[in-house]
Amino acid sequence: MHTDGHDLRHHGDAEVRDDGSALIDLAVNVRADTPPVWLRDRIAESLAGTALAAYPDGRAARAAVAARHGLPVERVLLTAGAAEAFVLLARALKVRQSVVVHPQFTEPEAALRDAGHPVDRVLLRPEDGFRLDPAEVPEDADLVVIGNPTNPTSVLHPAGLICELARPGRTLVVDEAFMDAVPDEREALAGRRDVPGLVVLRSLTKTWGLAGLRIGYVLAAPETIGALERAQPLWPVSTPALAAAEACVSPRALAEAASAARRIAADRAHLVAGLREFAPDGLVVAEPAEGPFVLVRLPHAARVRQHLRGVGFAVRRGDTFPGLDEGWLRVAVRDRVTVNRFLQALDRAVTLAGR
Repeated sequence: MHTDGHDLRHHGDAEVRDDGSALIDLAVNVRADTPPVWLRDRIAESLAGTALAAYPDGRAARAAVAARHGLPVERVLLTAGAAEAFVLLARALKVRQSVVVHPQFTEPEAALRDAGHPVDRVLLRPEDGFRLDPAEVPEDADLVVIGNPTNPTSVLHPAGLICELARPGRTLVVDEAFMDAVPDEREALAGRRDVPGLVVLRSLTKTWGLAGLRIGYVLAAPETIGALERAQPLWPVSTPALAAAEACVSPRALAEAASAARRIAADRAHLVAGLREFAPDGLVVAEPAEGPFVLVRLPHAARVRQHLRGVGFAVRRGDTFPGLDEGWLRVAVRDRVTVNRFLQALDRAVTLAGR
């Protein structure tokens, strides 16, 4: 779907398909070296015996997710990834005027447009650090979508600022797909029951490397959950995905995710420090970055991206995000050894692109 020149259906996985399969992947924001062995074993166990012959039963996983956030089960809906949740919201809710705060993940706008809803955009500006100004959101919007931390800008908006968008009669959708990569999940709204119209989306595919399994969930008021559930097909989440959901909210998993978030923060600081060294070449880092990815602007970005592919690295183009153009690239955070290799490749790519 192309809208105003932006391909809303382009995602980072396109960078590593087909001829990109051998590249070192800095385009997709799934944590490297995942899923861990214990999680793969748990998923494998769900395939044993006659488990796949029975229809999926999501009650235990739903209860586990509810307990993880201190909510009753009526406020939880399991979905086939956060992408399904956006489609359900677009199909199930009665919407007069929707607003998507960009730059951000483009699937919410695509789903809304596919469902026939008019969509307005609020474009956050790089000169403001892509920070949210609630006053810029039209008062008459009855559906507002924002990511936190936001993909691709890596901005972590204060929870209080996002709550200023809430009001009676408005559905406020907060995409927290990357919140578990933030140490202590500060600024999270998951589990809050005091914000009117709040809908929080979570994904288990990023931190746990389960993009191919498709598992996520929605947290919202019971009446909203009921409307979304009625829009779902029967048995929307597979038995292996349900097993993964239950495992990924266990105390062991939460402790591991917290450790991974601290490691990502340290690795991100290393990446940002290296990228700053390219300031004389015109490279600018969008800061402060708080997600497992970093957004940069640089001259000849399209040529730099192609030269990086030539030396074995895939990064995400930025021009498919409303509010950005071809001068932007998104780089996933990886371990220091990989980052150091990438920075060396970037040095070569910047030199070649400038010739």
